[in-house]
Amino acid sequence: MKELINNLKGDKVIWTFVALLALFSFMPVFSASSNLAFMNGGDGNTISYLLTHLAHIFMGFLIIYGVHKIPYHYFRPISKIALPIVWVLLAYTLVKGTVIAGANASRWIKVPFIGITFQTSTFASVVLMIFVARYLSRKSEEPVTFKSSFIDLWIPVFITLGFILPANFSTTALIFSMVIMLTFVGNYPLKYIGIIIGSGIVFLIFFVILSKAFPDSKFFNRVGTWTSRIENYTSNKPGEDDYQIKNAKIAIASGGIYGLGPGKSVQKNVLPQSSSDFIYAIIVEEYGLIGGLLVLSLYLLLFFRFIVAAHKANTLFGKLVVVGLGFPMIFQALINMGVAVELLPVTGQTLPLISSGGSSIWMTCVSLGIIIGVTKKEEEIAQEQSEAEKREQILQKLIDEQIEKENALEQEEIIENNNYSIEDASANPMEPVLKKNK
Repeated sequence: MKELINNLKGDKVIWTFVALLALFSFMPVFSASSNLAFMNGGDGNTISYLLTHLAHIFMGFLIIYGVHKIPYHYFRPISKIALPIVWVLLAYTLVKGTVIAGANASRWIKVPFIGITFQTSTFASVVLMIFVARYLSRKSEEPVTFKSSFIDLWIPVFITLGFILPANFSTTALIFSMVIMLTFVGNYPLKYIGIIIGSGIVFLIFFVILSKAFPDSKFFNRVGTWTSRIENYTSNKPGEDDYQIKNAKIAIASGGIYGLGPGKSVQKNVLPQSSSDFIYAIIVEEYGLIGGLLVLSLYLLLFFRFIVAAHKANTLFGKLVVVGLGFPMIFQALINMGVAVELLPVTGQTLPLISSGGSSIWMTCVSLGIIIGVTKKEEEIAQEQSEAEKREQILQKLIDEQIEKENALEQEEIIENNNYSIEDASANPMEPVLKKNK
């Protein structure tokens, strides 16, 4: 185990927080899955849901390990190539995807030959954030005009969001907000950001007007759900979401300070989506205010570590990638918690790394792998510099040893030369000549 941990590259603190969140998720998912286990004539056995979640988490960590081995700058060109593929997948999802309760909530597609469902909007979010980071880092030293940036940056962004919007307004709003945040961090001109925000609002209003003009169209079927949720939230008027919020608030109030204990939740049996969208309410019910604050603290600490990683990144692209992939993860967690305590209207956002679900966990792990890859780059540079210094020291030592040997040889030659004399010690100086004539 120690050898495995030592082989993990990148920011060890991020690895630790991710592991803690993943380990903590098993008990709430195991407990909150009981209502799903009784649905459709089930026998109430939640072991299968726990094993499924275990498989998702295990696969997620394999994804983190595999992705963090890839140099993060490889994702720069990949994002440009992958974006058209994302559009095709989103369009297919919108037309042929899984429909929930008869509404146009086509958010999942089935992977052929495997049978698992995959939420394409989560994949689109990762690719789009890397694409935006790529553009901002490439244009950092060039003057940006609105016309060129609108064509190269904002048209791809709006196309992507346009495919997601009809089925998932909350995800569209979250991605758009994070793109705006990323452009702000990337020093994109503020006046252009204001124009883009205004354009986005106009586009949304136009979309809603079209839904009123074609109320029977399946394409606009979710607009009524969005407006009713906002109206219910602002006016406290009873609606279909009031049942979920009411039971979530009962669960939170029942938890108190210390909670009812692991597996002892009551509202898990009546709260819809208790293992995904409203799992935070179950956590507070079973583990109390202390457990709820602990989970919140882990996300905030992870957020702080993302800031540190972005600050330490040696390239602008690396900084923007950490911000673009890390911050949405934390904001999604805060939105999930805000919905559970009725600070926000119902959105359907899961709690990253804790809520059950395959594609959401895997795409979160892809983001984490890339972020850790950025921190690994810094680690490798530091290691290379350290190794270079060691090589230089060894080389200098060899040079010094060689110089010492040469100096020693010179000293020996000097001593030998001092011992040799050309003077003739014989009595007759002409003796050598006389001997020669003989």
